Amino acid sequence: MTERKRKLLLINPLNSTRKGLIIHKHVIYPPIGLGIIATLTPDRWEVEILDENFEQFAYKEADLVGFTALTSSVTRAYELAAIYRERGIATIIGGIHASMVPDEAIRFCDTVVIGEVESVWLTLIEDFERGEMKKSYMGQMLPMENATLPSRHLFHPDYKFASIQTSRGCPMRCDFCSVHTFNGNTYRQRPNEEVLDELETVSHTLVYFVDDNLIGYGKRSQERAIQLFKGIIERGIKIEWFCSASMNFADNEEVLKYAAESGCRMVLLGIESERIDQLKDMNKNLNAKMGIDSYDRVFEKIHQYGISVLGAFIYGLETDTPESMAQRTEYINNASIDAVQSTILTPLPGTGLFDRMTRENKIVLNNFPQDWEHYHFAEVVFNHDLMGRKELMEEIKKNWDKLYNEPILKKKFIRTIKQTKSATAGIWSYGSNLQYYNLAFEGERPVRNLVDVFGLSSFNTNPFV
Repeated sequence: MTERKRKLLLINPLNSTRKGLIIHKHVIYPPIGLGIIATLTPDRWEVEILDENFEQFAYKEADLVGFTALTSSVTRAYELAAIYRERGIATIIGGIHASMVPDEAIRFCDTVVIGEVESVWLTLIEDFERGEMKKSYMGQMLPMENATLPSRHLFHPDYKFASIQTSRGCPMRCDFCSVHTFNGNTYRQRPNEEVLDELETVSHTLVYFVDDNLIGYGKRSQERAIQLFKGIIERGIKIEWFCSASMNFADNEEVLKYAAESGCRMVLLGIESERIDQLKDMNKNLNAKMGIDSYDRVFEKIHQYGISVLGAFIYGLETDTPESMAQRTEYINNASIDAVQSTILTPLPGTGLFDRMTRENKIVLNNFPQDWEHYHFAEVVFNHDLMGRKELMEEIKKNWDKLYNEPILKKKFIRTIKQTKSATAGIWSYGSNLQYYNLAFEGERPVRNLVDVFGLSSFNTNPFV
Protein backbone atom coordinates (compact mmCIF):
# COMPACT_ATOMS: atom_id res chain seq x y z
CA MET A 1 0.00 0.00 0.00
CA THR A 2 1.40 3.39 -1.04
CA GLU A 3 2.03 5.76 1.85
CA ARG A 4 0.06 9.01 1.66
CA LYS A 5 2.14 11.95 0.59
CA ARG A 6 2.28 14.86 2.97
CA LYS A 7 0.86 18.11 1.60
CA LEU A 8 2.79 21.39 1.49
CA LEU A 9 0.64 24.42 0.71
CA LEU A 10 2.53 27.54 -0.34
CA ILE A 11 0.57 30.80 -0.21
CA ASN A 12 1.29 34.06 -2.03
CA PRO A 13 -0.79 36.60 -0.04
CA LEU A 14 -2.26 39.80 -1.45
CA ASN A 15 -2.74 43.06 0.39
CA SER A 16 -6.52 42.97 0.67
CA THR A 17 -6.88 46.73 1.23
CA ARG A 18 -5.12 47.88 -1.94
CA LYS A 19 -4.88 45.87 -5.13
CA GLY A 20 -2.31 48.19 -6.71
CA LEU A 21 -0.55 46.79 -9.72
CA ILE A 22 -2.66 43.66 -10.04
CA ILE A 23 -5.32 45.80 -11.71
CA HIS A 24 -3.26 44.86 -14.78
CA LYS A 25 -2.96 41.12 -14.23
CA HIS A 26 -1.09 40.77 -17.50
CA VAL A 27 1.98 42.53 -16.11
CA ILE A 28 2.45 40.90 -12.73
CA TYR A 29 4.98 38.18 -12.17
CA PRO A 30 4.79 34.74 -10.61
CA PRO A 31 6.14 34.16 -7.07
CA ILE A 32 9.50 32.75 -8.11
CA GLY A 33 10.57 32.12 -4.50
CA LEU A 34 7.66 29.77 -3.88
CA GLY A 35 8.45 27.99 -7.13
CA ILE A 36 12.03 27.43 -5.93
CA ILE A 37 10.77 26.05 -2.59
CA ALA A 38 8.52 23.65 -4.49
CA THR A 39 11.51 22.32 -6.43
CA LEU A 40 13.55 21.93 -3.24
CA THR A 41 10.81 19.90 -1.56
CA PRO A 42 11.33 16.10 -1.68
CA ASP A 43 9.14 14.05 -4.02
CA ARG A 44 7.49 12.36 -1.04
CA TRP A 45 5.55 15.61 -0.61
CA GLU A 46 2.71 17.01 -2.69
CA VAL A 47 3.12 20.76 -3.28
CA GLU A 48 0.47 23.31 -4.24
CA ILE A 49 0.69 27.10 -4.64
CA LEU A 50 -2.33 29.19 -3.67
CA ASP A 51 -1.83 32.56 -5.34
CA GLU A 52 -4.07 35.40 -4.22
CA ASN A 53 -3.06 37.42 -7.27
CA PHE A 54 -5.58 35.24 -9.11
CA GLU A 55 -7.63 33.21 -6.68
CA GLN A 56 -9.47 34.28 -3.56
CA PHE A 57 -8.36 32.36 -0.51
CA ALA A 58 -10.40 29.32 0.40
CA TYR A 59 -9.25 26.93 3.09
CA LYS A 60 -7.33 23.91 1.80
CA GLU A 61 -6.13 20.96 3.81
CA ALA A 62 -2.38 20.71 4.32
CA ASP A 63 0.23 19.23 6.64
CA LEU A 64 2.47 22.28 6.40
CA VAL A 65 1.76 25.81 5.13
CA GLY A 66 4.40 28.25 3.92
CA PHE A 67 4.14 31.97 3.17
CA THR A 68 6.29 34.54 1.44
CA ALA A 69 5.38 38.20 1.79
CA LEU A 70 6.48 41.71 1.04
CA THR A 71 5.96 44.30 3.75
CA SER A 72 2.68 45.47 2.20
CA SER A 73 1.23 41.94 2.14
CA VAL A 74 2.60 40.51 5.39
CA THR A 75 -0.47 41.48 7.42
CA ARG A 76 -2.52 39.28 5.11
CA ALA A 77 0.00 36.46 5.52
CA TYR A 78 -0.33 36.64 9.29
CA GLU A 79 -4.12 36.65 8.99
CA LEU A 80 -4.11 33.48 6.89
CA ALA A 81 -1.48 31.82 9.09
CA ALA A 82 -3.81 32.23 12.06
CA ILE A 83 -6.47 30.17 10.29
CA TYR A 84 -4.11 27.22 9.99
CA ARG A 85 -2.56 27.58 13.45
CA GLU A 86 -6.02 27.45 15.01
CA ARG A 87 -6.35 24.01 13.42
CA GLY A 88 -2.97 22.86 14.70
CA ILE A 89 -1.28 23.03 11.29
CA ALA A 90 2.32 24.24 11.29
CA THR A 91 3.12 27.46 9.42
CA ILE A 92 6.34 28.87 8.02
CA ILE A 93 7.09 32.34 6.73
CA GLY A 94 10.06 33.65 4.78
CA GLY A 95 10.89 36.38 2.33
CA ILE A 96 12.33 39.83 2.68
CA HIS A 97 9.94 41.24 5.31
CA ALA A 98 10.10 38.31 7.71
CA SER A 99 13.88 38.25 7.31
CA MET A 100 14.10 41.88 8.39
CA VAL A 101 11.80 41.49 11.44
CA PRO A 102 11.98 37.81 12.49
CA ASP A 103 10.99 38.60 16.08
CA GLU A 104 7.69 39.95 14.79
CA ALA A 105 7.12 37.14 12.30
CA ILE A 106 7.61 34.37 14.87
CA ARG A 107 4.64 35.72 16.82
CA PHE A 108 2.36 34.83 13.93
CA CYS A 109 3.97 31.74 12.38
CA ASP A 110 5.61 28.69 13.89
CA THR A 111 8.87 29.02 11.99
CA VAL A 112 10.74 31.85 10.26
CA VAL A 113 13.25 31.36 7.45
CA ILE A 114 15.68 34.27 7.57
CA GLY A 115 17.48 35.10 4.34
CA GLU A 116 17.80 32.98 1.22
CA VAL A 117 16.04 29.64 1.52
CA GLU A 118 18.09 27.23 -0.60
CA SER A 119 20.63 26.24 2.06
CA VAL A 120 18.08 25.37 4.76
CA TRP A 121 14.87 24.11 3.15
CA LEU A 122 15.67 20.39 3.04
CA THR A 123 16.87 20.49 6.67
CA LEU A 124 13.63 22.22 7.67
CA ILE A 125 11.51 19.59 5.93
CA GLU A 126 13.43 16.74 7.54
CA ASP A 127 13.14 18.41 10.96
CA PHE A 128 9.40 18.76 10.45
CA GLU A 129 9.05 15.10 9.52
CA ARG A 130 10.78 14.17 12.80
CA GLY A 131 8.61 16.59 14.77
CA GLU A 132 11.64 18.76 15.54
CA MET A 133 11.11 21.86 13.40
CA LYS A 134 12.99 24.81 14.87
CA LYS A 135 11.67 28.30 15.47
CA SER A 136 14.02 29.79 12.89
CA TYR A 137 16.44 28.83 10.15
CA MET A 138 19.19 31.15 8.95
CA GLY A 139 19.84 30.83 5.23
CA GLN A 140 23.27 31.35 3.75
CA MET A 141 24.11 33.24 0.57
CA LEU A 142 25.23 30.47 -1.73
CA PRO A 143 27.05 30.85 -5.05
CA MET A 144 24.66 31.10 -7.97
CA GLU A 145 26.09 28.17 -9.95
CA ASN A 146 23.59 25.32 -10.36
CA ALA A 147 20.80 27.53 -9.03
CA THR A 148 17.50 25.83 -8.24
CA LEU A 149 14.91 26.40 -10.96
CA PRO A 150 11.32 27.16 -9.94
CA SER A 151 8.57 24.59 -10.55
CA ARG A 152 6.84 26.74 -13.15
CA HIS A 153 4.02 24.24 -13.71
CA LEU A 154 2.69 25.22 -10.27
CA PHE A 155 2.28 28.90 -11.15
CA HIS A 156 -1.17 30.14 -12.10
CA PRO A 157 -1.64 29.66 -15.87
CA ASP A 158 -2.83 33.23 -16.39
CA TYR A 159 0.58 34.77 -15.76
CA LYS A 160 1.69 36.28 -19.07
CA PHE A 161 5.27 37.00 -18.02
CA ALA A 162 7.86 34.50 -16.90
CA SER A 163 10.32 35.63 -14.23
CA ILE A 164 14.01 34.82 -14.64
CA GLN A 165 16.75 35.64 -12.15
CA THR A 166 20.36 35.84 -13.32
CA SER A 167 22.01 37.42 -10.26
CA ARG A 168 21.56 38.34 -6.62
CA GLY A 169 23.06 40.99 -4.39
CA CYS A 170 23.87 44.67 -4.77
CA PRO A 171 27.01 46.57 -3.79
CA MET A 172 25.07 49.82 -3.54
CA ARG A 173 23.63 50.86 -0.19
CA CYS A 174 20.75 53.12 -1.11
CA ASP A 175 19.12 54.45 2.05
CA PHE A 176 15.60 53.37 1.07
CA CYS A 177 16.48 49.85 -0.13
CA SER A 178 16.88 46.54 1.74
CA VAL A 179 18.19 44.39 -1.13
CA HIS A 180 21.80 44.60 0.09
CA THR A 181 20.61 43.54 3.55
CA PHE A 182 18.66 40.53 2.29
CA ASN A 183 20.82 39.33 -0.64
CA GLY A 184 24.16 40.79 0.41
CA ASN A 185 26.37 43.47 -1.09
CA THR A 186 28.30 41.09 -3.35
CA TYR A 187 27.01 40.80 -6.91
CA ARG A 188 26.58 37.02 -7.44
CA GLN A 189 25.95 35.92 -11.01
CA ARG A 190 24.65 32.73 -12.54
CA PRO A 191 26.63 31.25 -15.44
CA ASN A 192 25.14 32.43 -18.72
CA GLU A 193 24.75 28.92 -20.07
CA GLU A 194 22.55 27.99 -17.12
CA VAL A 195 20.38 31.07 -17.65
CA LEU A 196 20.03 30.27 -21.34
CA ASP A 197 19.16 26.66 -20.59
CA GLU A 198 16.42 27.87 -18.26
CA LEU A 199 15.09 30.32 -20.85
CA GLU A 200 14.73 27.43 -23.29
CA THR A 201 12.40 25.67 -20.83
CA VAL A 202 10.07 28.68 -20.52
CA SER A 203 6.92 28.62 -22.62
CA HIS A 204 6.23 32.36 -22.26
CA THR A 205 7.34 34.81 -24.91
CA LEU A 206 7.32 37.69 -22.39
CA VAL A 207 10.06 37.67 -19.77
CA TYR A 208 10.92 39.88 -16.83
CA PHE A 209 14.48 39.61 -15.54
CA VAL A 210 13.97 40.13 -11.81
CA ASP A 211 17.57 41.16 -11.09
CA ASP A 212 17.92 44.48 -9.34
CA ASN A 213 20.49 45.41 -11.97
CA LEU A 214 20.74 43.05 -14.93
CA ILE A 215 23.85 44.77 -16.30
CA GLY A 216 25.70 44.71 -13.01
CA TYR A 217 28.71 46.84 -12.16
CA GLY A 218 31.96 47.22 -14.07
CA LYS A 219 33.31 46.04 -17.42
CA ARG A 220 33.32 42.36 -16.50
CA SER A 221 29.60 42.46 -15.72
CA GLN A 222 28.91 44.36 -18.93
CA GLU A 223 30.71 41.68 -20.94
CA ARG A 224 28.75 38.99 -19.14
CA ALA A 225 25.49 40.77 -20.08
CA ILE A 226 26.59 41.06 -23.71
CA GLN A 227 27.35 37.35 -23.88
CA LEU A 228 23.97 36.55 -22.30
CA PHE A 229 22.14 38.63 -24.92
CA LYS A 230 24.21 37.11 -27.73
CA GLY A 231 23.33 33.67 -26.39
CA ILE A 232 19.61 34.47 -26.56
CA ILE A 233 20.08 35.46 -30.21
CA GLU A 234 22.31 32.54 -31.17
CA ARG A 235 20.02 29.97 -29.60
CA GLY A 236 17.02 31.47 -31.39
CA ILE A 237 15.13 32.16 -28.13
CA LYS A 238 12.23 34.33 -29.24
CA ILE A 239 11.26 36.54 -26.32
CA GLU A 240 10.40 40.14 -25.54
CA TRP A 241 11.75 41.26 -22.21
CA PHE A 242 12.38 44.06 -19.80
CA CYS A 243 14.56 44.53 -16.76
CA SER A 244 15.81 46.91 -14.11
CA ALA A 245 19.24 48.49 -14.39
CA SER A 246 21.32 51.41 -13.20
CA MET A 247 22.19 54.43 -15.27
CA ASN A 248 25.25 52.52 -16.50
CA PHE A 249 22.93 50.60 -18.86
CA ALA A 250 24.01 52.93 -21.66
CA ASP A 251 27.75 52.98 -20.91
CA ASN A 252 28.51 50.32 -23.52
CA GLU A 253 27.00 50.46 -27.00
CA GLU A 254 27.33 46.70 -27.35
CA VAL A 255 25.13 46.20 -24.29
CA LEU A 256 22.41 48.25 -25.96
CA LYS A 257 22.84 46.65 -29.38
CA TYR A 258 22.58 43.07 -28.19
CA ALA A 259 19.93 43.83 -25.58
CA ALA A 260 17.72 45.21 -28.33
CA GLU A 261 18.45 42.38 -30.75
CA SER A 262 17.67 39.78 -28.07
CA GLY A 263 14.24 41.31 -27.38
CA CYS A 264 14.63 44.12 -24.83
CA ARG A 265 11.64 46.44 -25.06
CA MET A 266 11.92 48.51 -21.89
CA VAL A 267 14.37 49.16 -19.05
CA LEU A 268 13.53 50.52 -15.60
CA LEU A 269 16.12 53.02 -14.38
CA GLY A 270 16.10 54.10 -10.72
CA ILE A 271 16.53 57.85 -11.12
CA GLU A 272 14.68 58.83 -7.91
CA SER A 273 15.36 62.60 -8.05
CA GLU A 274 16.78 65.22 -10.37
CA ARG A 275 18.55 66.96 -7.45
CA ILE A 276 22.15 65.98 -6.66
CA ASP A 277 21.84 66.87 -2.96
CA GLN A 278 18.88 64.50 -2.58
CA LEU A 279 20.68 61.73 -4.44
CA LYS A 280 23.62 62.09 -2.05
CA ASP A 281 21.28 62.07 0.95
CA MET A 282 19.87 58.68 -0.10
CA ASN A 283 23.30 57.23 -1.02
CA LYS A 284 22.36 57.09 -4.70
CA ASN A 285 26.00 57.72 -5.46
CA LEU A 286 26.21 56.45 -9.05
CA ASN A 287 23.48 58.88 -10.16
CA ALA A 288 24.93 61.74 -8.13
CA LYS A 289 28.38 61.22 -9.66
CA MET A 290 26.95 61.23 -13.21
CA GLY A 291 25.00 64.42 -12.71
CA ILE A 292 21.58 65.25 -14.07
CA ASP A 293 23.01 66.90 -17.19
CA SER A 294 24.16 63.51 -18.48
CA TYR A 295 20.80 61.78 -18.04
CA ASP A 296 19.35 62.86 -21.36
CA ARG A 297 22.38 61.43 -23.16
CA VAL A 298 21.66 58.10 -21.44
CA PHE A 299 18.01 58.18 -22.51
CA GLU A 300 18.98 59.16 -26.07
CA LYS A 301 21.41 56.27 -26.39
CA ILE A 302 18.83 53.79 -25.15
CA HIS A 303 16.22 55.16 -27.57
CA GLN A 304 18.58 54.75 -30.52
CA TYR A 305 18.20 51.00 -30.09
CA GLY A 306 14.40 51.03 -29.96
CA ILE A 307 14.20 50.53 -26.18
CA SER A 308 11.90 52.62 -24.00
CA VAL A 309 12.87 54.08 -20.62
CA LEU A 310 10.78 53.57 -17.49
CA GLY A 311 12.08 56.13 -15.00
CA ALA A 312 11.51 55.51 -11.28
CA PHE A 313 11.12 58.60 -9.10
CA ILE A 314 10.37 59.16 -5.42
CA TYR A 315 8.14 61.90 -4.05
CA GLY A 316 7.99 63.01 -0.43
CA LEU A 317 11.76 62.93 0.06
CA GLU A 318 12.72 64.41 3.39
CA THR A 319 13.94 67.69 1.88
CA ASP A 320 11.05 67.93 -0.58
CA THR A 321 8.85 71.01 -0.68
CA PRO A 322 5.81 71.68 -2.85
CA GLU A 323 8.12 73.64 -5.14
CA SER A 324 10.77 70.91 -5.43
CA MET A 325 8.17 68.25 -6.22
CA ALA A 326 6.63 70.50 -8.87
CA GLN A 327 10.12 70.92 -10.35
CA ARG A 328 10.56 67.13 -10.35
CA THR A 329 7.32 66.73 -12.26
CA GLU A 330 8.33 69.41 -14.74
CA TYR A 331 11.67 67.68 -15.25
CA ILE A 332 10.00 64.29 -15.82
CA ASN A 333 7.48 65.67 -18.29
CA ASN A 334 10.14 67.48 -20.31
CA ALA A 335 12.89 64.85 -20.18
CA SER A 336 13.07 62.00 -22.67
CA ILE A 337 11.52 59.56 -20.20
CA ASP A 338 8.86 57.34 -21.74
CA ALA A 339 7.11 55.89 -18.70
CA VAL A 340 7.11 56.99 -15.06
CA GLN A 341 7.03 54.98 -11.87
CA SER A 342 6.21 57.57 -9.23
CA THR A 343 6.17 56.30 -5.64
CA ILE A 344 6.12 57.86 -2.19
CA LEU A 345 9.15 57.61 0.09
CA THR A 346 8.42 54.57 2.27
CA PRO A 347 10.63 53.41 5.17
CA LEU A 348 10.73 49.64 4.84
CA PRO A 349 12.22 47.50 7.63
CA GLY A 350 15.80 46.54 6.92
CA THR A 351 16.65 49.92 5.39
CA GLY A 352 18.76 52.71 6.79
CA LEU A 353 15.77 54.96 6.23
CA PHE A 354 13.55 52.87 8.51
CA ASP A 355 16.18 52.66 11.24
CA ARG A 356 16.78 56.39 11.22
CA MET A 357 13.10 57.37 11.10
CA THR A 358 12.41 54.95 13.95
CA ARG A 359 15.16 56.53 16.08
CA GLU A 360 13.80 59.98 15.28
CA ASN A 361 10.21 58.89 16.07
CA LYS A 362 9.02 60.04 12.63
CA ILE A 363 7.00 57.00 11.63
CA VAL A 364 3.32 57.62 12.31
CA LEU A 365 1.70 54.46 10.96
CA ASN A 366 3.54 52.22 13.42
CA ASN A 367 0.85 49.99 14.86
CA PHE A 368 2.61 46.89 13.59
CA PRO A 369 1.87 44.46 12.12
CA GLN A 370 -1.53 45.91 11.13
CA ASP A 371 -0.10 49.13 9.71
CA TRP A 372 2.24 47.29 7.33
CA GLU A 373 -0.69 47.14 4.92
CA HIS A 374 -0.13 50.88 4.31
CA TYR A 375 3.46 50.35 3.15
CA HIS A 376 2.63 49.97 -0.56
CA PHE A 377 4.44 53.13 -1.78
CA ALA A 378 1.25 55.10 -2.44
CA GLU A 379 0.64 56.49 1.06
CA VAL A 380 2.55 58.78 3.43
CA VAL A 381 3.37 56.80 6.57
CA PHE A 382 5.73 59.24 8.34
CA ASN A 383 5.83 62.81 9.61
CA HIS A 384 7.59 64.99 7.08
CA ASP A 385 9.91 67.73 8.31
CA LEU A 386 8.55 70.46 6.03
CA MET A 387 4.89 69.53 5.45
CA GLY A 388 2.06 67.89 7.32
CA ARG A 389 1.17 64.38 6.14
CA LYS A 390 -2.15 65.53 4.69
CA GLU A 391 -0.56 68.45 2.86
CA LEU A 392 2.21 66.22 1.53
CA MET A 393 -0.29 63.68 0.22
CA GLU A 394 -2.33 66.42 -1.45
CA GLU A 395 0.78 67.86 -3.10
CA ILE A 396 1.85 64.44 -4.35
CA LYS A 397 -1.57 63.85 -5.89
CA LYS A 398 -1.35 67.22 -7.64
CA ASN A 399 1.89 66.01 -9.20
CA TRP A 400 0.40 62.65 -10.14
CA ASP A 401 -2.33 64.57 -11.94
CA LYS A 402 0.32 66.33 -13.99
CA LEU A 403 2.29 63.14 -14.64
CA TYR A 404 -0.55 60.84 -15.64
CA ASN A 405 -3.13 63.03 -17.36
CA GLU A 406 -4.13 61.86 -20.81
CA PRO A 407 -2.68 64.74 -22.88
CA ILE A 408 0.74 64.27 -21.27
CA LEU A 409 0.66 60.50 -21.73
CA LYS A 410 -0.31 60.80 -25.38
CA LYS A 411 2.43 63.37 -25.90
CA LYS A 412 4.94 60.95 -24.37
CA PHE A 413 3.59 58.11 -26.49
CA ILE A 414 4.13 60.05 -29.72
CA ARG A 415 7.56 61.24 -28.58
CA THR A 416 8.58 57.66 -27.68
CA ILE A 417 7.67 56.40 -31.15
CA LYS A 418 9.65 59.25 -32.73
CA GLN A 419 12.68 58.72 -30.50
CA THR A 420 12.77 54.93 -30.66
CA LYS A 421 11.27 54.51 -34.13
CA SER A 422 9.33 51.64 -32.56
CA ALA A 423 5.56 51.41 -32.12
CA THR A 424 6.19 48.48 -29.76
CA ALA A 425 8.32 50.65 -27.46
CA GLY A 426 5.59 53.28 -27.52
CA ILE A 427 2.90 50.80 -26.56
CA TRP A 428 4.98 49.25 -23.78
CA SER A 429 5.70 52.65 -22.26
CA TYR A 430 2.14 53.93 -22.61
CA GLY A 431 0.82 50.75 -21.03
CA SER A 432 3.26 51.15 -18.14
CA ASN A 433 2.07 54.71 -17.58
CA LEU A 434 -1.52 53.51 -17.36
CA GLN A 435 -0.41 50.84 -14.93
CA TYR A 436 1.07 53.46 -12.58
CA TYR A 437 -1.91 55.76 -13.13
CA ASN A 438 -4.12 52.97 -11.81
CA LEU A 439 -1.83 52.48 -8.82
CA ALA A 440 -1.86 56.19 -7.98
CA PHE A 441 -5.60 56.68 -8.30
CA GLU A 442 -6.89 53.27 -7.24
CA GLY A 443 -10.51 53.47 -6.18
CA GLU A 444 -10.72 57.18 -7.03
CA ARG A 445 -10.85 57.07 -10.83
CA PRO A 446 -11.91 54.56 -13.48
CA VAL A 447 -9.34 51.91 -14.37
CA ARG A 448 -7.71 52.63 -17.72
CA ASN A 449 -6.00 50.29 -20.17
CA LEU A 450 -4.91 50.23 -23.79
CA VAL A 451 -8.26 48.91 -24.96
CA ASP A 452 -9.85 52.10 -23.60
CA VAL A 453 -7.28 54.37 -25.18
CA PHE A 454 -6.36 52.75 -28.49
CA GLY A 455 -8.77 49.85 -28.91
CA LEU A 456 -5.83 47.42 -28.91
CA SER A 457 -7.02 43.93 -28.14
CA SER A 458 -4.25 41.63 -29.35
CA PHE A 459 -2.01 40.55 -26.51
CA ASN A 460 0.60 39.59 -29.09
CA THR A 461 1.23 43.25 -29.81
CA ASN A 462 1.40 44.45 -26.21
CA PRO A 463 1.38 43.07 -22.67
CA PHE A 464 -0.61 45.90 -21.12
CA VAL A 465 -4.14 45.27 -22.41
